[in-house]
Amino acid sequence: MILRAQQFTFTFPRPVLLMGIVNVTPDSFSDGGKFFNADAAVQHALALIREGADMIDVGGESTRPKATPVSEGEELRRVLPVIEALAGQGTVPISIDTMKTSVARAALRAGASIVNDVAANREDDALWRAVAEAGAGYVVMHMQGTPQTMQTAPAYRDVVNEVGAFFEDRLERLGQAGVSREQVALDVGLGFGKTAEHNLQLLARLDSFTRWKRPLLLGASRKSFIAQVSGDADVTGRLGGSLACACWGAQHGVNIVRTHDVAATRQALRVSEAILASRCASSEAIEKRC
Repeated sequence: MILRAQQFTFTFPRPVLLMGIVNVTPDSFSDGGKFFNADAAVQHALALIREGADMIDVGGESTRPKATPVSEGEELRRVLPVIEALAGQGTVPISIDTMKTSVARAALRAGASIVNDVAANREDDALWRAVAEAGAGYVVMHMQGTPQTMQTAPAYRDVVNEVGAFFEDRLERLGQAGVSREQVALDVGLGFGKTAEHNLQLLARLDSFTRWKRPLLLGASRKSFIAQVSGDADVTGRLGGSLACACWGAQHGVNIVRTHDVAATRQALRVSEAILASRCASSEAIEKRC
């Protein structure tokens, strides 16, 4: 399995990739305001790369529940200097986390090579055609509703099957727009139009989303359902739950983990992967002796 994003190619199986989060916003749920200044955002991104990030996801508009939308001009003002500076480093792919086709196009021209689309439930194919023209990577994320409405009584008859049907439909439509499957990764969209129970059901069935043979991206980092499950309300106290989701995901088909905490997540994943590799080696040895 291959993921292509312009000049970058990732071949799987391989150790889980780490996507470091850089929110150039004043109002993101976890780190809003910390990296609102472009220079601070760039330095934070470079620190995440030193910690082991394989790609950096830059966002200029908060997608937390009931977040206030920002204009195209403001979003571009926030993200373009950061993308240009990081792309000049040339070490890892830069992802633009946006819902706007115009912002995605500008970001790709500025040096981004992946579009992380939380609004992949869109009907207009203009963004997909921009991805196809640029040969960029594309993350299809499932969301019910919009950031402003998504947590207003989300409901499903079967969340796992409905997210699966969404991926099936999007992959077909992306192909029609000229985006090859090798450009696409899938994200079940934890917390985007889901209750805590919906999130747990999706996590429990992650391996059911491997049937398309596309990389799975998991974004559980610091999300509120962790607090609901654990009882730890403070957003800074959700690292343990975030790591639990990352390691569970690595065992059940996840190929990319999107995280605020790169160093800790990298360590947890490498240890988890080493244990799994040892278990597989032991199983093979036992089978050969039988």
